[in-house]
Amino acid sequence: MAWPDEVAIIGAGYMGRGIAEVLALAGARCALADLSAEQAAVGVERLLAESARHEADGLTRAGSTDEIRSRVRSATSLEEAVKRADYVVEAVYEDRGVKADVLRRIEGSAGREVVISSNTSAISIQTLSQGFENPTRFLGTHWFNPPQFVPGVELIPCPQTGADVIDAVEALLTRAGKVPARVADSPGFVANRLQYALFQEAIAVVEEGIATAEDVDRIVRTTFGFRLPIFGPFAIADMAGLDVYRGAYQVLEDSFGDRFAVPQSLKELVSRGVYGAKTGSGFVIKSPAQAAAMASLRDRAYVALGQLVDGLERDEDATDG
Repeated sequence: MAWPDEVAIIGAGYMGRGIAEVLALAGARCALADLSAEQAAVGVERLLAESARHEADGLTRAGSTDEIRSRVRSATSLEEAVKRADYVVEAVYEDRGVKADVLRRIEGSAGREVVISSNTSAISIQTLSQGFENPTRFLGTHWFNPPQFVPGVELIPCPQTGADVIDAVEALLTRAGKVPARVADSPGFVANRLQYALFQEAIAVVEEGIATAEDVDRIVRTTFGFRLPIFGPFAIADMAGLDVYRGAYQVLEDSFGDRFAVPQSLKELVSRGVYGAKTGSGFVIKSPAQAAAMASLRDRAYVALGQLVDGLERDEDATDG
């Protein structure tokens, strides 16, 4: 699949409109379809209103709304949108049965070589692929809310997905300014498995009376959450010290049992004297030079991020006042 002449986006809700905004601003012509021609037309009008707001707020480049107006159209039906498309994104309600039915209709109307993706946050791609006559052209794409501004997109192939299909969608998303990552088809994929694990513990902390919801949010965003825009959990662990993590896990395991059992791979690294930055190797750190470079980036990034957050909070306070 080369850069598509036209993308069909099935589902004119917030996610579908956001995906259309991203792809249109990257230069793709898009057809937006919904349950009816009338609902698709309303979806395009809402998209233009949202784009105008983004442009007015300085979130997108000048003239972006006119670009979208020239590249996004409302389709008269799903079938009409799909017949003209080189790439199809299904972005309907997060219900397995609804998605399966829509995907069957898409495959029945699309050209035989057209790549089809399902935007889903948790539904098994393998399960959805079972309704396909040709699942080699099908994969999952998990965009995140708001899709216009969150850079990451999870790519989830099913076992039959063609390697060229994955490569093509990855290239398309990269050209559109996104950061795609390939993951296996597993419940919650990667992002939601991690996100929901955190939320589970956050709720437990509140229910146990350890902190209020407001204080939990404050702690997360000003401590370990503050690091996450720059580094992922493995890099953070390497810089903190894997021996430190090993000791902290032991305290948690002693208190909470298997829920916080020390991970086996962490035990093995520490037992071999692999502590992360302090020893020059870890989960992601491979050399002392890399450890030093990451520490330098960390310090500069955290100062800059702190200044950004302070500025945003001052702007919000001024607006509230």
